[in-house]
Amino acid sequence: MRGIKTLITGMALAFSAVADDRPPPLPIEPIGVVESLPATYPNEWLLVHEASFFNMQDGKIIVLDASAETLTEQYKGMVNISLMGNYLQNSARSEIYATETFHTRGNRGDRFDVLTVWDMATLSSKGEVMLPGNKRFMGMPEPYALLLINDGKWLAVSNLSPATSVTIVDVERLNIVSEIPTPGCTFAYPTGNRGFSSLCADGRMMSTTLKADGTVQAQVRTEAFFSSDDSPIFERPVVIDGTAYFPTVAGLMQPVDVSGDVAVPGEAWSIVTEEEKAKAWAPAGIALMDRDDAGLIYLLMHPDAVDGSYQAGGPEVWVIDPKAKKTLRKIALNEWGLSLAVTKGDSPMLAVLNPTVMSIEIYDPNSGELVRTLSGFGENTPLSFSGSE
Repeated sequence: MRGIKTLITGMALAFSAVADDRPPPLPIEPIGVVESLPATYPNEWLLVHEASFFNMQDGKIIVLDASAETLTEQYKGMVNISLMGNYLQNSARSEIYATETFHTRGNRGDRFDVLTVWDMATLSSKGEVMLPGNKRFMGMPEPYALLLINDGKWLAVSNLSPATSVTIVDVERLNIVSEIPTPGCTFAYPTGNRGFSSLCADGRMMSTTLKADGTVQAQVRTEAFFSSDDSPIFERPVVIDGTAYFPTVAGLMQPVDVSGDVAVPGEAWSIVTEEEKAKAWAPAGIALMDRDDAGLIYLLMHPDAVDGSYQAGGPEVWVIDPKAKKTLRKIALNEWGLSLAVTKGDSPMLAVLNPTVMSIEIYDPNSGELVRTLSGFGENTPLSFSGSE
């Protein structure tokens, strides 16, 4: 009996010693705390379109700080963008617009197309507009599927069913203003204040000017300036000082003056030299092109181009001065790149998608040095991204 008491006493003393060695309990944390982001994002932030190509109902826009060193510091938040949607940032109203599609039974049933308005500070939905007709453009991430016009009061939403049109949405009142047919012409590129232009399959552009009530005032088509069969162009230009620069599959740069109400195509010039042409260098990629605030173009390029390789990406990013019509420098990538984006400001960063592991590599665009890699942020197929406006 005495032995049992001794054992119990010893155990009690041991447990007491262990308890004494434990750190003090953590303070009780408050619950229900909601943090907010700045209403205007810093230049170093990226909006990453996680298209979820293999699970399209689970698409996202992920906000990342490309200048931060750790994942905890890089990841700022996310919003959903269901079923191959597209998005556009409107910093003037601290809003992100996203087109989405839902079905009443998840992956089947009645279809509903929606324009969702997300608050940039809270990343919460602040409104939505039902898009009629089940016709909004649904495809690979497309920067010109959405366009702000009329001093940012209206949003042009591209439709493809396969008939083409543009739905005009009032972003202040959150209602439909009108629907503008654009037969044979797709997407919405900036021209004028209350208007837009669309790229046509027959090699032309059609410029639409709207009245104050959103109906058509005029529609004007240019002469054909490219051939979809023989000299196709990429539909994703960059716009610098009123000129849209469209790269071509063959390695030309096609300028289009979009400073007025009507698009005016200019004369194309070659991106590649004769020596580079001999090695079949050409543009390629998904989001293959962007610009910095200094007016320089960043373009993914690949050698040994063949028919069908125009979406494959490439091992180099060429930095092009469009005014001088020459390549200033070439950035050799650490890994093959599929998409790119350039952050804004005086010290831009070049972000490039590594399609092998789906990470985003950050480069110094002046030195070409790989600075850091963004990964582990929930990426699956982050097919495109953009610098914060």
